[in-house]
Amino acid sequence: MPKEHGSWSLAFEPLAFGLLVAPSAAGAFLAGTIAAAFFCRRPLRIAVMDARPARRASARTILVALGAVAAVALAGAIALGGADWLRWLAPSLLAGGVFAIFDVRNAGHEEAAEVAGAAAFAWLPAVFAILDGASPLAAVAVATVMIGRAVPTVLCVRAVLRGGKTGERHVALPLFAAAAALAGAIAFARAGVVPFTAVVLLGLLGLRSIALLVFPRPALRGRTLGMIETALGVAFVIAAAGAWVSFSPNA
Repeated sequence: MPKEHGSWSLAFEPLAFGLLVAPSAAGAFLAGTIAAAFFCRRPLRIAVMDARPARRASARTILVALGAVAAVALAGAIALGGADWLRWLAPSLLAGGVFAIFDVRNAGHEEAAEVAGAAAFAWLPAVFAILDGASPLAAVAVATVMIGRAVPTVLCVRAVLRGGKTGERHVALPLFAAAAALAGAIAFARAGVVPFTAVVLLGLLGLRSIALLVFPRPALRGRTLGMIETALGVAFVIAAAGAWVSFSPNA
């Protein structure tokens, strides 16, 4: 099982959000594929990096089992949704590949790796939307909102934890990412493909970033910050998905 608690939120928030906003049987099968891929991470690291042959052999067995689950679930998604949607997986596969390259080199906690991993999962709501029959514009809008939750959060949490350890505050990049996420959501809301509630939620997350990064305060422990962000993520998914259910996009 993955040891990093934050990775659970970054992986399963987009799956929950995508299935709530754009529910479909094919999407449910795709979620099974993604979940199996998520659980492949630690066995893959052990199979590649562990010096003990017995552990490597066990990890390879687990990888085969998870691969079989992922393949069957993917076949179910294709059987129900056709194959045209597969090209929409390309951004997630590209970002996931970048993360995997870092990870097998024991550099999975580098900033670029964590951003790539978050982006890989955050794009998936677009795929769920396509499987549910949404237009390309609406699908990109859904993913943009989820990316606006995930990527600025990764940058903010990293900056807060680094500041607590070193006393140096690198706030420009996380605040820029939060502002860009808000600007993207506003643009899609003006186009009529994103509910205004999503704009408000991303604005609130931006204020959270400002509060954590700009104003001095006692350093938060990583575990405490992780619990706070998990709670915020659950609230974000519930509120944003709830707004989408009653929303009628223009495209």
